[in-house]
Amino acid sequence: MRTILQYSRSGRVEIDFEKKVECPVCMGDFKDCKLERCPYLKDVRDLLLKVSKMKIVHGSSPPSVLVGSWGYPRVNLGPLLPPVIDDTSLMEKHELWLDIPLERILSMRLSLVYGRRPAKVNDARNPDRLLQTIQEIALSQQPVSIEMFLEKEPRINLSFSVRTSPTGPIAPLEKIQLTENPKTLNVVEKVVSDVDLKAGEAIVRLYLSGVPVYSITRLLSLGMIGTKYRRKIVPTEWSITAVDDFLGRKFRRYVKTYDWITEYHLYCFEAHYNRVVILMMPGPWSFEVIEIWRRFGSYKIYVDSELPGEVDKYPENVGGAYHALRLPILEKLYREKKQASILVIAEVSEGWIPLGVWRFREICRRALQYPPRKFNTLQEALDEIRKTTLTDLNYWRHLSRILEFHKFQESITEFM
Repeated sequence: MRTILQYSRSGRVEIDFEKKVECPVCMGDFKDCKLERCPYLKDVRDLLLKVSKMKIVHGSSPPSVLVGSWGYPRVNLGPLLPPVIDDTSLMEKHELWLDIPLERILSMRLSLVYGRRPAKVNDARNPDRLLQTIQEIALSQQPVSIEMFLEKEPRINLSFSVRTSPTGPIAPLEKIQLTENPKTLNVVEKVVSDVDLKAGEAIVRLYLSGVPVYSITRLLSLGMIGTKYRRKIVPTEWSITAVDDFLGRKFRRYVKTYDWITEYHLYCFEAHYNRVVILMMPGPWSFEVIEIWRRFGSYKIYVDSELPGEVDKYPENVGGAYHALRLPILEKLYREKKQASILVIAEVSEGWIPLGVWRFREICRRALQYPPRKFNTLQEALDEIRKTTLTDLNYWRHLSRILEFHKFQESITEFM
């Protein structure tokens, strides 16, 4: 993963975010940061240095586990454990993170020690004792107290990824000992034990039973759902997108059968240097995300969309954020039994530290909780968007396929 620096004619620096975005303080150079000067780590600095000298970590996992993608189909996986005995559930509840300071989120995540071990993805079908214990942690719906024995002292190697939340010190995992029994929901136990239930059906059943998306992601990631001979370990970042995408497609199937909305609805919410603007337009289901990253006075724009009649494809430009934004919108349309064409403007401002795609899902969901501003024409809605967004509409409007489609659709309607 790398970051390319480009210089515009005006002399401003533009950053091309390929797969990873670095901390704007030290640009990802941990040696340059040196902990003692990092303003984001001030609340967790002493804990990090203390943990770096431990080979046995005792604490309450949120619960949280992580499966890496490097080396697939042989991957690293293990629990994330803060060295504290307390109610650590907040460390994994993304829906509550919008209401706490960004620095606290970062401190929480970087206090998690990642004890990892290698595994083959097919090991999920016949797990050894250590993998079984990690799976038991993933089953729990509440923090579970464990002792994690490491082969050597943890290495502090902080990194910031676009898709997943960061973790703290890393060390090879020797063994795990549960010091209390995990508390598991009955519906989770039934779905995990049903080896004839397909993974997609399991995801839907868990979701409709009120199991949080991040809990479903854990189960999918550790190969605990699906039919017996198709279960496999899936990297966490892939699981996040897979759950968002599958649930979104499930709701979309119903939304496409509903009546169109009759006005233009505009929603907006901003948190943690991220702003999401949602425009719902009368018309058949279509969806577009225009993601704008603002850095050093310049910006980069990424666009992905799906129009009526098009075959599904992975959103190569926006990535997992596309599905994270789409799911809450489809949830709302499904509840209201309505259909609409959707344009989403997602702006990332200076000051944001990459902590994963959860923030787009939760900001979008929060925006949709408020009554929309309503307009009779597209131009009225766009005029309001011009006032609402940081980036001038003229910089991105020509990139929007959905606005061109909507304009063409209006022309056909008037002709009829």
